[in-house]
Amino acid sequence: MSEKVLLSCKVNGESVNWEIDAHQNLLRVLRDHAVYDVKCGCEEGDCGTCSVLIDGVATKSCITLAAACSGHEIWTCKGLGYHDKLVRRLQDAFVECGSVQCGFCTPGMIVAGTEYLTQGGKPDRAAIRVAISGNLCRCTGYVKIVDAIYKVAKEIEEGVLA
Repeated sequence: MSEKVLLSCKVNGESVNWEIDAHQNLLRVLRDHAVYDVKCGCEEGDCGTCSVLIDGVATKSCITLAAACSGHEIWTCKGLGYHDKLVRRLQDAFVECGSVQCGFCTPGMIVAGTEYLTQGGKPDRAAIRVAISGNLCRCTGYVKIVDAIYKVAKEIEEGVLA
């Protein structure tokens, strides 16, 4: 029988107190609690499809011990889209630029793009490629994903998106 611990944190702006297995990863805990926009890909920290923001930092939830997240703020792609104008714009840009094909990598890419933009990322294609380098996409070849993040970074730089 696994040792149980209490995970007290915020998930998508809501305070949660979940009893979890002490050794469970954050990906499994989120999905066990119906947070399904966090996708399960490789479960080894390679693909980035399970990325979430923890205190503003893109983090691969499959290799993050859930119990270590107590007291922290966790945001998923879906939660961010409901609460953050910049992320909503980034999500729209993904659609406008054709950055979504099968869609499996999209939540992780949005999270990586959000971290890049909120940390002052500029419209620099090379820097954007570095920012999303922890995420794998099998469909798009990354060009359209970079285009979407670039587009929003350009809008921020031009003052169109405040």
